[in-house]
Amino acid sequence: MELKAFLATFAIVFLAELGDKTQLSVLLFAAKSGKTTFPWDVCLGACLALITTTIIATVLGYFGKMVVPEKVLHFLAAIGFIAIGIWILVTKS
Repeated sequence: MELKAFLATFAIVFLAELGDKTQLSVLLFAAKSGKTTFPWDVCLGACLALITTTIIATVLGYFGKMVVPEKVLHFLAAIGFIAIGIWILVTKS
């Protein structure tokens, strides 16, 4: 395992996830659970969902680079982020 890649990935994903919609929805599910003990079911469900989506993204990135050049993947990701931003601006107006 390459420590530099591990730490960079951890830092970027950790910072990106702070306060995002996923984290807030998990917070609300945990608060809504009404349990007097720690809501392990909410924690486990959220962890498994994030692990699953991360595995899918990793597999797509790994095999995608064999079909599509990395520069094109970066371009497509940038276009995707821009499109999502425009969509959010248009639908929230």
